[in-house]
Amino acid sequence: MYAREVHSGDRIDDLFIAAEKTLAYSQKGAAYLNVRLQDRTGDVDGKIWENALAWDKIFKKGDVIRIQGRALSYKDTVQVSISGLQKIDDDEVDIALFLPSAKRDRDEMFAELMGYCDAVRTPCLKALLGSFFHDEKTAALFKKAPAAKGFHHTYIGGLLEHTLSVVGLLKMAADHYKGIDEDMLITGGILHDIGKIYEFSYDRVVEYSDPGRLIGHIVMGVEMIDQRIAAIPDFPPQKAMELRHLILSHHGSLEFGSPKRPKTLEALIVHHMDDMDAKMNAFQEFMRQSTDEESNWTPYHRLLGQYIFKGVKTSDDHEKTQPDLL
Repeated sequence: MYAREVHSGDRIDDLFIAAEKTLAYSQKGAAYLNVRLQDRTGDVDGKIWENALAWDKIFKKGDVIRIQGRALSYKDTVQVSISGLQKIDDDEVDIALFLPSAKRDRDEMFAELMGYCDAVRTPCLKALLGSFFHDEKTAALFKKAPAAKGFHHTYIGGLLEHTLSVVGLLKMAADHYKGIDEDMLITGGILHDIGKIYEFSYDRVVEYSDPGRLIGHIVMGVEMIDQRIAAIPDFPPQKAMELRHLILSHHGSLEFGSPKRPKTLEALIVHHMDDMDAKMNAFQEFMRQSTDEESNWTPYHRLLGQYIFKGVKTSDDHEKTQPDLL
């Protein structure tokens, strides 16, 4: 049974990765374990109520475990009450089968992204993109990395999928608005999250790396770009400065981690397209994972701070955006 298919009342006896594991205590002082059970379809919360201290020593975060339990409904979400558990040795399973990944083929997406790189005509920017993506190590990491840990595109290939989507939106914006430096816009869109290949570790579960927590992908990205620019002869200082600004400002404001707010047309467009694509993916994935078919609403989304309307199902299962009021 896949995580996405778990419904209240189901009996569970299957393999998952322990994507998160925390020991907590009730108000009465009784220990219990919170375990996030993950496979390639998504994840589901699990609880170990009995003998939590003993079970805590059996496995660690990132292990593949076989669990027995029953799914229950709690505060509009499904939760698995775990009654039995066994740690599975790594040589008995293929870890990759438990990791959520992008739906599209990653090599196909990367080839499409390289098409955008090849279309850049400004020599210095074209050379910069080539220095990143003709490097086998960088290309391999970019194909595999997620775009985030817990909000959007949180799966293998998520960074590539997100970047490709953002660049597609940027191309439409460049066709719509006058006075845009399209090559700067596209280059900035391709590289805006380049630091994320090192911000996260993602061999078993998505985690922040030490540099990711201490520095973050925005500053890391600018450092990576500076290193590449230094190796390109006669790279125009003005172009370098505008590209750095675009990377530094793409989160939009200080409260969301940007050292600077967007002050060029290209930086402004990249910020808004990046934000829109991230939130669209967050909405759609949360709606997809909402298993309560009787409700028109998802559970409360903690990061977005709201419920999301899924639409109204009619008798013939076609969705409408508004209910009939008369």
